[in-house]
Amino acid sequence: MSEAVLMEREGRVAILTINRPDKLNALNQQVRDDMMAHLSAIENDDEIGAVVVTGAGEKSFVAGADIGEFEGRSPFDQRQAMASPRVFDVLATFPKPVIAMINGFCLGGGCELALSCDIRVASDKARFGQPEINLGLIPGGGGTQRLPRQVGLGHAMRLILGGGMIRADEAKEIGLVEIVCPANELREKTMELAQGIASKSPLTLRVAKEALRASQRMAVEEGILYERDLFCLCFSSEDKAEGVEAFLAKRPATWKGK
Repeated sequence: MSEAVLMEREGRVAILTINRPDKLNALNQQVRDDMMAHLSAIENDDEIGAVVVTGAGEKSFVAGADIGEFEGRSPFDQRQAMASPRVFDVLATFPKPVIAMINGFCLGGGCELALSCDIRVASDKARFGQPEINLGLIPGGGGTQRLPRQVGLGHAMRLILGGGMIRADEAKEIGLVEIVCPANELREKTMELAQGIASKSPLTLRVAKEALRASQRMAVEEGILYERDLFCLCFSSEDKAEGVEAFLAKRPATWKGK
């Protein structure tokens, strides 16, 4: 594996850093391949409970796709390059919690990468946008589908049709990010959140994510029935028994992920 994406561990959290700061961490095929390889390894590692995705340097999370790769491509070439599974979709369905730590420009494919994560924490210096319209293109990493679900159709129309950028405070106001903090506190705040999540039962985190995802594809009545089934299913787990016993004994729970 190349060094286009670096992985480090801090406790039960894996940190994936897209490492092309000279290109503002633009997504090229090597980055996508390395991300997929790291995610595959993390999914099967019981010692990792949560994932943080970020960009190297202070300027950019991911400033979009590497546009140089588009030159000379035919529609057939591009369709091949976008064949499933894609990193956006793998992140969006990843069984472990994924947090985007957004340290700068979060544009185009970078915004779509952040949208594919479960939670977004941004520096107050971050900037967001879907500028593909300025290249005669539309978002191709799920932006036309995930962005309106995240911020509403009107804001998505404004960002995608207008092709402009918004500041972190406005991104939080419209629901594009959940937390905004000073740049010098970004890692601390993100890791505090990630470590807290990673300390929970791995099995229950997976079930909770599945229930939450269901809310995006089911009518509320159907979703409530599905939630009930998943809630009852938790009663078959060792972690549920441990959690209740630990609560009643007023001691920390020791999770087994079973």
